[in-house]
Formats: sequence, C-alpha cells, structure tokens
Amino acid sequence: MKTFFKTYLILSALVITLVMPSCKKSFLDIVPDNVPTLDNAFANRNEAEKYLYTCYSGLPNDASPDFNPGMNTGDEFWVYSPVQAADYTSLEPFNIARGLQSKVNPAMNYWDGSGGGKSLWLGIRNCNIFLENIDKPIDLQPYEKERWIAEVKFLKAYLHWYLFRMYGPIPIVDKNLPIDASPASVKVIRQPVDSVVNYISNLLDEAAAGEGTGLPDKITSLSTELGRATKPAALAIKARLLVTAASPLFNGNPDFSNLKNKDGQALFNPVYDVTKWQRAAAACKAAIDAAEAAGVGLYKFAPSSLQVADSATRIEMSIRNAVCEKWNKELIFGSTASTRYLQMTACPNLFAAPQFDNGLRGQLAPTLKMAELFYTKNGVPITEDKTWDYANRYVLKTITAQDSAMQNGYQTVGLHFEREPRFYADIAFDGSKMYMQSNQKPPINIQSKLEQVSGRKQTLYYSISGYYTKKLINWNLVVGPNGGTTTENYAWPIMRLGDLYLLYAEALNESGDLETPLIYLNRIRDRAGVPTVESAWTNFSTNPGKYSTQAGLRDIIHQERLIEMAFEGSRFWDLKRWKMAANLLNAPVYGWNVGTKTFADYNTRLLLFNQTFVSPRDYFWPIKETNLQVNTNLVQNTGW
Repeated sequence: MKTFFKTYLILSALVITLVMPSCKKSFLDIVPDNVPTLDNAFANRNEAEKYLYTCYSGLPNDASPDFNPGMNTGDEFWVYSPVQAADYTSLEPFNIARGLQSKVNPAMNYWDGSGGGKSLWLGIRNCNIFLENIDKPIDLQPYEKERWIAEVKFLKAYLHWYLFRMYGPIPIVDKNLPIDASPASVKVIRQPVDSVVNYISNLLDEAAAGEGTGLPDKITSLSTELGRATKPAALAIKARLLVTAASPLFNGNPDFSNLKNKDGQALFNPVYDVTKWQRAAAACKAAIDAAEAAGVGLYKFAPSSLQVADSATRIEMSIRNAVCEKWNKELIFGSTASTRYLQMTACPNLFAAPQFDNGLRGQLAPTLKMAELFYTKNGVPITEDKTWDYANRYVLKTITAQDSAMQNGYQTVGLHFEREPRFYADIAFDGSKMYMQSNQKPPINIQSKLEQVSGRKQTLYYSISGYYTKKLINWNLVVGPNGGTTTENYAWPIMRLGDLYLLYAEALNESGDLETPLIYLNRIRDRAGVPTVESAWTNFSTNPGKYSTQAGLRDIIHQERLIEMAFEGSRFWDLKRWKMAANLLNAPVYGWNVGTKTFADYNTRLLLFNQTFVSPRDYFWPIKETNLQVNTNLVQNTGW
C-alpha cells in the first residue's frame, strides 16, 4: 500500500507536498552512508545543523542571471539571436522574454523543478521535516533550537512568498502530508490571495518574534554565519510581501475575477482596499526601524589614501559598491551564491587580449530603453527637463574635458551627455570610462566598436545593445597579464536598505501621505548625487508641481525605484505588480549597431526585437498542464 501512495505522490502536481523522494537522495549530504533515516538526520546537534543547511540550500540562486526569474525575462537586458546552449547556462529566461512561455513545458518552472527552475515545494517540504523533528537532538541547546526554528520558519515563508510572486494564489503547505495520506487529501487546492498573504505574513512574524531568542538582530559571527536570516531580514521580506499584495496586480484587480477553485471559491478579491497600503507602510517602517537599530545604513564609499577620491568617483563607487562590496552595511539579506558568472557576463573586455582568453563576455546587455530611463544631471526624466535637448538625443556630439565620465575628444550620442551619476555608475558604453581598483590611474576607457578592445570579435559573447552592466561588476575584478581573470565574490542583495526605503515611500504615498515619502526619496537621491525632488522638479521640470499630487508623486516614486533598483532583478516584478507590464513589455527593444566601425554607423539605433506581453495571461507563470491532470482540484492561471 505504501508503494502505491509513494508512486502516486511522485506524480502529483505539488512536488514538495505530494512527493516522498527516496531517503537516500534526500539525506545524501547529512547522514552516514547507508543509514538514510530521519532518526539519524536528527540524532544529535551536528546532524540537525546539517539539515538546517539543507533547508537553506532550497533558496533559489538569484545571483545567477540565468536562474533569477526577474532578470533576463523582461526588458532590462537583451541578447543576440539565435542564442546557443553554450552561450548561457540556461536559455529559459530568454524564451520568456521573447513570449515563448508554455504551459506544456514551462520555462523557469519553480513549481516542479524543470525548465531551468528548482522545485520550491521540495524546499518547503524540507523545512517542514526540520520543524517536525527538531525536538529530537538531546544535545541541542534551547537557545540554538529557538534560533534554528525561527530561521526555518523564515525560509519556509520566503519560499511560499517566492511562489506567490510567480504564480499568484498558491496552496499553503504548513505541514507535510503523511505517506499514507488518502488520494483525496493529496489533491490540495490553491488558496485565495488574501489567505496566502496572511499566512506568509504571520509566519514571518513568528520568525521575527522574541527578545534574545529566535532570529538575531544582526550576524555577529562573520566568519561562519553570513547569509543566515536575521530579524530585520524577516521584517523586510514581510514589507515586500505586503507592498506587493497592496499593489494594483493584487489589490482590487478585476482581471482575475474568473479565477476560481472548482467549488467556486474566488482566488482574487476584486475590491480595492486602501488599508492594505496602510498595513504595508506600517510593515516597512517596522523593518526600517529594526534594520537601522541593527546598524544597517545607506552605503557610502569611504576611500583610503591609496584610492582615488575625487567627488564624482566617490559618488559612482557609492552607487556601485552598494551592490558589489561584499557584506556592506546596506545589505539586509543576501545570497551566498557565487557572483563570478554574473560578473563575467556583465563585464566588457577591458584589455587587448582576445575576449575568449580572459572569459569576459559582456553579453548581459542593457537595452536602449534602460539608458533612457535615468534622469538628467538635474534629477528629472529626460522627457521633462526643460534644459536638456531631448529631440537631438541620438545625434553625435564630441566629448569635451568637462564631461569627466567620458573620454575627451571621443564621439557619442547626445543621450549620454549631462546625465545623473547613476547612469554612469550603472552602465558602460562606447566612449565611457570604467574605474577599477587595480587600474586606478587612469580609469579604463571603454571602446566597443567593431575591432576595438571591448567590441564584438566573434559570433557569441558580446553586447548586442552596445551597453554593459557596470553596476554588477565588483571593482576588484582583475585581468592578469596572461589573460586569466579573477573576481571578488559579493553577496547578491536580496534586500538592501535603499530598496526598503523606496517601498516605504510608495506605501506612504498610496496611503495618502505626500510629505514623508520625500524624506526617503531624498535620502536615496543624496547618495546618488542628485538634487532633492522638490528642487529638481521646481527648477527644471516642465511639470514643476508634479510631486505635490498623489498621482504625480506616484510616477516619481516609480521612476526613482526603476532607476535605483536597475539591473538587480526588481524591474520585472515591479512592472507586473504595478500592472504596467502590458504596456512597457509590449514595445520594441532597441540597441546600437554594434557590428560597425565608424562613429556614425555604430551610433545608429537598431531594432533588436518586437517584444509582446499578453495581458492578463503573462502576469503569472502557468502551472504545468500535466499537474492539472494528476491533481484535478488545481485550476490553471487565467489565459493559460
């Protein structure tokens, strides 16, 4: 009988809840050979700690652009076509970006663990196993047990949150089903959005609760515990969850009014509720208070006597190193996965050695749309700055000495002149400069026309747009004299304080507070070397009173967030939760004509792809259709 249920569960749609994988496979790394039992996995403190790390290993690898579902799936980056399997670890995100998602074999399938994804239900199952068995080790100190329980509750909540963001209403798996569960009990159903949100929020509250036990306020054992959950991390993820739940995609959205369980239970509440924004704002403030009390703050570059210290470079390094300096003070929760592959795909070839010799690919290519997103030097959009020549932004100009972020005497388009510091910190382009720790004097000149050092040299491993993602490259990357490349790994920022400030500003504005958001927006802008919102719009915008209305301030907050969080895997999800994806992801993708040699030819705008986004279908991932055949209680997402 058990064999029957085991076979049935393996075929079930909810892999983690409904699958009982072989013990040998599950516990391969945490028990002695040939003793694959739960009793052994929790026989003592050391074995239980190994299982704790198994729970952490269930987290998605967001440090890789090939496996982070928020990076190559939208319009931030583009890649040459056709893409070959040797070019990337996984081609699945590019299929999504090109409108090739499928319910038969979903790309980046984090439900089942296929198509470049990993089963997050399996991670949830491991968390439940841990919580069900952690009382067994007799040598585990009570304070350790309380902390470990809180960590696993955090991980369990985070995995539910990750699935919720991708799939919308999901089943809640609070406890594992037993091996002898009946077929009827195995066929779980999706829960309404509000129920899912409340469950995850309550679980994060449980993880963050307590004084002196449970999650620590900060990591003190830097050599052994970096990357583990803290109280500020739990509160920050709760804030992100509640802001998402209050956003237009989930809050009063009629597009999914027909998405119901088989018994007629509605999975979306179509009625808008402003109190969801108020709840989100309170959660953001609690997370900010906890983070700042633990010593978290906006990162600002403090150069040593050996490092260049001019003001423009300090601002640029404050922006870049807020992401790339390992375990810096702004980080609230980070991934310990390696960022080497990310940096190699982001970085252009910096020296004369052939690109394939030093491994620098430069293929993580920002689109022209992203280059146009950033403000002018006056801190307003390029479409609003009354002093900036928007009409001639694609016309060639010669760089002069006063344009310190670019190469004197070189030519590039007007779009690249008089832009804000985040533009030059985040993006490298033909004619720009790139400051690196090992090459301080002078900064590296990026020249990327055909046959130039950073230009296209072959049919793969090049930037299709002519832009490079400077923001994600640690300044300690070094190319050796023989072409070998070394990188300094950094923690991928799952949540940093700048992100949390912007979520808070957004929630406050939607709650009706138009004053307090400016405080947090201006903190971000000050670090970026940009004038305050009030000064910038009053003095330079064609709409000077924009920030004084809720709708106007909403637009400002949205663009500020898209700029500050650019290239960190946030834009794709933000466009979705704001219900802006149907507009912005239904647009042409442009870059420069990178296969040419002259200034005039290279700086010609080139259509790369006509992107499509089907609404409301593409707002959520499809559930693989074979799951619906196995579990007849599951319903498919709208449009699939």
